[in-house]
Amino acid sequence: MHAFSATEEAQILAHGANVSSIENQLKNFSTGFPFLELDRPATQGDGITKLTTEQVDQFVASYDRSSTGKKLVKFVPASGAATRMFKELFEYVATDELNSGTQHFISGLENFAFYEELKNYLQVQGYELDDLLDSKNYKAIASALLDENGLGYGKLPKGLLAFHNEKGVIKTPIEEHLVEGAKYASQNGLVRLHFTVSTEHQQKFESKLSDVIPIYEASLGVKYEVSFSQQKKSTDTIAVDLANAPVKDNGHLLFRPAGHGALLENLNDLDADVIFVKNIDNVVPDHLKEDTITYKKALASLLLSFQNDSFSWQERMANGEDCYVEILDSLRSKYGIELNIGDSNELKNYLNRPIRVCGMVENTGEPGGGPFWVKGEHVATLQIVETAQIDMNNDEQVAILKKSSHFNPVDLVCGVKNFEGKKFDLLQYRDNKTGFITQKSKNGHDLKAMELPGLWNGAMADWITLFVEVPISTFNPVKTVNDLLKPTHQ
Repeated sequence: MHAFSATEEAQILAHGANVSSIENQLKNFSTGFPFLELDRPATQGDGITKLTTEQVDQFVASYDRSSTGKKLVKFVPASGAATRMFKELFEYVATDELNSGTQHFISGLENFAFYEELKNYLQVQGYELDDLLDSKNYKAIASALLDENGLGYGKLPKGLLAFHNEKGVIKTPIEEHLVEGAKYASQNGLVRLHFTVSTEHQQKFESKLSDVIPIYEASLGVKYEVSFSQQKKSTDTIAVDLANAPVKDNGHLLFRPAGHGALLENLNDLDADVIFVKNIDNVVPDHLKEDTITYKKALASLLLSFQNDSFSWQERMANGEDCYVEILDSLRSKYGIELNIGDSNELKNYLNRPIRVCGMVENTGEPGGGPFWVKGEHVATLQIVETAQIDMNNDEQVAILKKSSHFNPVDLVCGVKNFEGKKFDLLQYRDNKTGFITQKSKNGHDLKAMELPGLWNGAMADWITLFVEVPISTFNPVKTVNDLLKPTHQ
């Protein structure tokens, strides 16, 4: 184990961390994180509920009543630049080798929401876009879009890019989330949204919102309360070389952001009863929002129904009532939760935890984690599992993976208060034995980096989990710029 010098310990403390946590990280680098042991895939009727049309309608109809008096917040991770969105364009600019992604981009250029802005910028610079296309000077077009001196899309966050053109009105993802929030997260006309952003981008977000919020408040008849937070430096993890020794940069220990799992602390800081979680890039134009709004309300209504039952059961047990058998029967028949629990005390401990209802879509080959039953110390539990957490050299585990029928679109509704109205400390329900180790480079040298348990993976491992099938129409992420050419973004 590395022995930290007094100078190094001071650097750790200055970063907001503590020496023991960094020592644990070094231990994890040496030992690695154990693979999860899959028991079976969560499937329809075995861990995943498929609501009937009638049930969806009932949940939606009861949503406004069941959410009355609850503080609702829409939580959107929105930090990080959109660099990976333009990976193939960057490669083309750097190498002059025309790849298929750039060809697709050029062929669909007129259909991007940023087309007119790009065209106008080039004109100001003395170029006609049509002339550049005719002469196949695609490099000038890509550079104008990406470069900081141009439109700067290569360094802007996804939330501020022009995603959609709706009858001549250009909309960014952050605006689409404003509209979504008004449709399912409004409480007495007040819509609360929280965005996690990087420090360098927050001012740009605030400037954009100051321009557009008055427009949406007037058109949608709501008021917005928007807050921001940054991924905390104290959650950064130490970087090591390939021999697991701490890496230094200009004499200082090198720390790196610990992935979206670090946002558990941001989520934990929110004061809310119900929190909707959705990624910044999973948005669609208004004419395609109906399914999203319907199922967000249905998921939230299901959560509130479960919470209402759970709180009632816990109050009854706290008052000495023997309702153990009744509760187990209700969990099984109403929510599909089969518990192997020996007594009332175990049942109390099970119920007194944060709750999440997660939308799951049928597997269509999209990358991402999936829902599984994972073996635990005593019983199998429902978890969202990434492929990196599975031992791909174990034929039995691979066979279970291949039987998976659904994947995770990051569509969560969270209940984070107990039956007495007190907030849970969400950090107490994280599985610290999970995480990810990846290989990176810095100044030409290989190093290893560590991510904390993912926000919807290990960070929520000990929550009560309900999986519900949602239609594929609610999942429309933009991972590459060419995804914006799909019909769901036109």
